[in-house]
Amino acid sequence: MQNQLLFTPLGGIGDVTKNMYLYEYKDQVLIVDCGLGFADETMLGVDLLLPDISYLAKAKKKIIGLLLTHGHEDHIGALPFVYPQLLALNNNQPIPMFGTAFTAALANEKLKEYGVGHQIKTVPFDGNEVVLGNFRASFIRVTHSVPDTSHILIKTPVGNIYHGSDFKFDDTPFDGKVSDYAKISQVGKEGVMCLMSDCLGSERPGCTGSENKLSESFEKEIKICQGKFIVTTYSSNIARINQVAQVSERYGRHIIFIGRSLIRTKEVAQRLGYLRIRPNLEVELDQIKNYSDNKLTLIVAGSQGQENSGMARIANGEHREIKLASNDTVIFSADPIPGNEVIVNELIDTIAKRGTRVVYSAISRNFHVSGHGSLEELGQLIKLVQPNNIIPIGGNFRHMAAYRDYAQSLGYRKNNIFLLEDGQEVVFSETDAKLGKIIPVKNVYVDEISGEELEGFILRDRQKLSEGGIVIILCEIDSGTGQLVEKPEIIVRGFIDSDSRRLANRLFQELKNALSKKRGRVTNWIYIRNLVSEVSERRIYKDLRRRPLVLPVVIEV
Repeated sequence: MQNQLLFTPLGGIGDVTKNMYLYEYKDQVLIVDCGLGFADETMLGVDLLLPDISYLAKAKKKIIGLLLTHGHEDHIGALPFVYPQLLALNNNQPIPMFGTAFTAALANEKLKEYGVGHQIKTVPFDGNEVVLGNFRASFIRVTHSVPDTSHILIKTPVGNIYHGSDFKFDDTPFDGKVSDYAKISQVGKEGVMCLMSDCLGSERPGCTGSENKLSESFEKEIKICQGKFIVTTYSSNIARINQVAQVSERYGRHIIFIGRSLIRTKEVAQRLGYLRIRPNLEVELDQIKNYSDNKLTLIVAGSQGQENSGMARIANGEHREIKLASNDTVIFSADPIPGNEVIVNELIDTIAKRGTRVVYSAISRNFHVSGHGSLEELGQLIKLVQPNNIIPIGGNFRHMAAYRDYAQSLGYRKNNIFLLEDGQEVVFSETDAKLGKIIPVKNVYVDEISGEELEGFILRDRQKLSEGGIVIILCEIDSGTGQLVEKPEIIVRGFIDSDSRRLANRLFQELKNALSKKRGRVTNWIYIRNLVSEVSERRIYKDLRRRPLVLPVVIEV
């Protein structure tokens, strides 16, 4: 039998987030990334989504390592929740984890926050390989919207894989650290069996703009701002924060950071020397009263409209120290993540209602550039790597389809470009690649506060509660005859009182009829409880066209 390498995405395909990819050779598994997903408005009471690793529990293979491409939440955020489970699957043998300096530092802070003791080791961009079982990996610098982003060359006994996660080719990045074209080109000359490539920008022609061009835009706005200059952006965008800091210093403004995640990331960046703020330029929040508004720049977390974020509290007038004024300026230096448009627009509306000038992407494209390459950059990576096969990752299906069409225009055949869904395996041999088995992958819901996973039925209950209310039915049942002792008591929430009174009378008769068919001593109380629930649900829907959450409470007498 030929040597085979199996590749399976557990997340990162189709919905962009929850990035997690498996590379399997014989009894060994190498994992790349371990990211979070974010709940939408239908996932009531849910904060986070995790990759589903139940396949690994069934496969019973040895997890020989975990590699991280960069420090965004959708690539590292699930580590505190998933790593303890991976550890248990690995017979509690520590799993070696590696990332570049900023990536490792952010991930280690996250593990520390959740009390997970294991550490990610820092790997430099020096060409040295990390050896993990039958795999050898080296990290290649690329530009993105977070420092120290990497692509990973994975050498396997079957062939070389180029794992090209989120990137763009910015030749004038603010930090001066350009992508390592020479190393990427050398990889291509050595031969690459498959390129896994970021495809999120595949609908855009040309090239993505450079971060450097934003400094001039910040300067124009800060020059005319007579009050507080407020910028909200991603906490991981250190280049953007450096630009705002430089412009603020030039115009004699002190900087205040607001938001727990932003402050934590800022401290990591300062410790590593990536964030350069002159001593005494930064002041603490409790010192704000010592400065006039036109001497302050606020860098605030919450550009995606997150509930209880610093920006949301300021906009809603709930922040104790900061109140918006008509001469302030608020700049959204981030585009809404797909799915967040409604809540971001609501936040912008709230700010505008206060009479504050607010600048956002719909009225100005001068304060944000994407961290993802457009078509020309995606094509440039293909030409440098020269892969035999291509798998677009990190995008929705439309992005994957646009990427496939473009790759075909470069001469690639359709059967060498694989458009996958999460859980779809690809089998590589030394001579070809083909689709393998499909692994069932489900959403894993998590309450961020408790850190506990939530079952799907809990979400269904919450959905019923939000839409149809709740009905609690208290029934006294004679254990000897199986019949109602008296009319059930009904507690209703989400209905008007007249509905509940009418409902009690009708349910009494309906339950009486149903139970009369089952006369005799009760031996199965679960059956009785289910019968009460089913009869009640049917009657409620028939009378009121509602589907509330029905909770029967059966009392034995």
